[in-house]
Parts: sequence; structure tokens; C-alpha cells
Amino acid sequence: MAFDPLSAAFELGNSVINKIWPDPAKQAEEQRKLAELYQKGDLEQLNAHVALMTKQADINLQDAKSSNWFQASWRPAIGWVGAISLALMYIPKAIVQTYIWTYQAITILDDWNGVAELVVPAFPDLGVGDVIGLLMSMLGVAAMRSFDKVKSTDTK
Repeated sequence: MAFDPLSAAFELGNSVINKIWPDPAKQAEEQRKLAELYQKGDLEQLNAHVALMTKQADINLQDAKSSNWFQASWRPAIGWVGAISLALMYIPKAIVQTYIWTYQAITILDDWNGVAELVVPAFPDLGVGDVIGLLMSMLGVAAMRSFDKVKSTDTK
């Protein structure tokens, strides 16, 4: 069963058509009409979604053209916050965790007698997924800006 109202209505309509018209030719004709209505509803939803995205792009463009420093500079501020958090949190965290893991591994190897099973602790999770998410977001913004520059979009 479909979760969106349009698909649910389409499924219900098909089951009603099959019960009301026993003639296969009449069923096919009614199902074709129902499919046209369903497709038209999907197109209306798609058009509404595209119109919403277009309006948001217009808002973003007006926002970027603003002469108000606070309003126009939030995108660079997000970039600087990301770079500073990377420099102050992720890099030192990775260095400290790697140092601790290395110290533990060397201690275990020094104490190993060669007979017992060697168990080295697992390497710590350095939060690479977070860093990659941050990096990909910033690269996406940089790519959009490069595209604007290629198209000679005025940013002043």
C-alpha cells in the first residue's frame, strides 16, 4: 500500500474499477482515464516542487546581493567556522588519539613473550566521517562559486 495520498487514491480507484466493471475492455478504458488523472497529479506536484525550488533560488540570490554585511556574509562565516573547527578540534583529536594508540601498542609489544596470543587494541575512530561530510559540503560550496565565476556572475 502506498503512503502518499495520490498513490493510495490510484490503488483504491483501480480496485473499485475492477469491482464495478466486469468487462475487461471497459476496465482498461477506465484504468487508462485513472492513470491520466494520476499522471496529471504527479506533474502538478512536480511543478509545485520546481516552483518552490525556483523561489528559494531567487531568495538566495537576493540574499547574496544584499549590501547588509551580516546578511551577505553568512556563507563565508560558515566556511571560517568549519575551517577553525577542523583546525582546533579534529586535527588535535586525531594526533592525541593516534599517540595514545601507538603508546598502547608499543607497550603491549614490549610485554609480549612470543608465546601468548598478541592482542593489539583497535585503532580509534578519528571521526573521519564527520571530516569528510564537512569537506564535501565546503567543496560543494566552492564548486558552486567557481561555476558562478566561470559564468561571470556578479557577486557585488
